[in-house]
Amino acid sequence: MSQASEAKGGRGAQLKHTGLRPGWTTGSCATAATTAAYTALLSGEFPDPVTITLPKGQTPAFALAVEELVPGSYATAGVVKDAGDDPDVTHGALVRATVRVLPPGSGVVFRAGPGVGTVTRPGLPLDVGEPAVNPVPRQMMREHVARVAAAHGGTGDVEITVSVDHGEEIARSTWNPRLGILGGLSILGTTGIVVPYSCSAWIDSIRRGVDVARAAGRTHLAGCTGSTSERTVVSLYGLPEDALLDMGDFAGAVLKYVRRHPVERLTVCGGFAKLSKLAAGHLDLHSARSQVDKGFLAELARAGGASPELAEAVAAANTGLGALQLCAAAGVPLGDLVAVRARDEALAVLRGARVAVDVVCIDRAGAVVGRSTVAGGGAL
Repeated sequence: MSQASEAKGGRGAQLKHTGLRPGWTTGSCATAATTAAYTALLSGEFPDPVTITLPKGQTPAFALAVEELVPGSYATAGVVKDAGDDPDVTHGALVRATVRVLPPGSGVVFRAGPGVGTVTRPGLPLDVGEPAVNPVPRQMMREHVARVAAAHGGTGDVEITVSVDHGEEIARSTWNPRLGILGGLSILGTTGIVVPYSCSAWIDSIRRGVDVARAAGRTHLAGCTGSTSERTVVSLYGLPEDALLDMGDFAGAVLKYVRRHPVERLTVCGGFAKLSKLAAGHLDLHSARSQVDKGFLAELARAGGASPELAEAVAAANTGLGALQLCAAAGVPLGDLVAVRARDEALAVLRGARVAVDVVCIDRAGAVVGRSTVAGGGAL
C-alpha cells in the first residue's frame, strides 16, 4: 500500500472548523516503521497496519509500504508519509526504519540513513554530528521500542537507522542546508500530527535559524520576505547566509523569538506592500490574512507632506505599488515613511529587548524604495 491510513475515524476525518484533513509528521512515520521493524525482528511477523500512540494519546494506524526481514540480523519497514491537506514538501515521501539488535545495555542508538541529514552546526537541539532525528521523534521511538521489547521478550537495545527515499533532493526545498543539516531531511514533529496550513514547521525553522545564527556568533540578522529581499540585504550589509532568516509572511514569529533570544541588530527587509502591512500593525503578512490598507498609506502620505488631492489618489490606488509611484512622482517619500513606521511597530513587539532594528522596503526587482534609520536597543 502506498499511503498511511487515517487515525481512528477513517480517512475522511477532518479538523474541526476547517474541513481540512490532518496528516502525519515524519516523526510519526519513522516511529511506525520502527515499531513494525522491531516487532518483525523479535516475532518474525510485520504488523500491518501498525498502530502507534502519539504524544497526546491519539492512536493512528499506518499501512506498510516496505517489509524486509533477515532473521537474527535486521528488519526494515517503510511508511509513505501522508501530510493530509497540508502543502508539505515531504508528502508522499517513503520513510524507512532499519532496526538491528545491539548488546544488552547499549540502549537505543540512532543513525542517519540515505536521505536523512546530519547536524553540522551548533545551535540546534541536537549535538553536531548527530542524525537529524529531533528529540520528540526520538522519544516516541524509544517508548515504542520499549513496548515492543516488553511484548516480545526483547531487551530494547537497538540501532535504528532512519532513511527517506529521495530525501537529499527534497531537503533542498527546506531550511536544512542553511541550518547546517546536510545530506537530507530532518525527522520532525512535536505532536505527531500535521495540521494543515498551521505553518508550524516554517515558524519552527525561523526559530532554529535564530538559534544557529546566535551559536555561530552572528550579531546582525535579517528577516527577509523572500529571495529577492535576501539578495538586497546581502548587497547592503554583506551578511553571511546563516544570518538570513527566510521569514516569509511571519514577521511576528521573527520578532517574538528575537525578543526572547536577542541579537544586537535585526534588519527587516521585504516588498513595500508587505511591509506596509507591518507598518499598519499586522504581524502576519499573508494576503489571505491581512490586506494593504490604502487609507493608512494616505494618512502616512499626508503626514509626509502630500496634498489633499494626492492623499485622496493614494487612498484610491489599485495597489500599494501604485500608491508608492504616485507619491514618488510628487516627491513624497512614502517608502521611507512606511519603513520608519514598520520599524516602530517592530520595536513595539520587541518590548524593550536590547535589539536595534532597521527596515528596508524594496520593489519587485529588489531596488530599495524605502529605508529607516536604526533605532532601539542601543542603536548602532
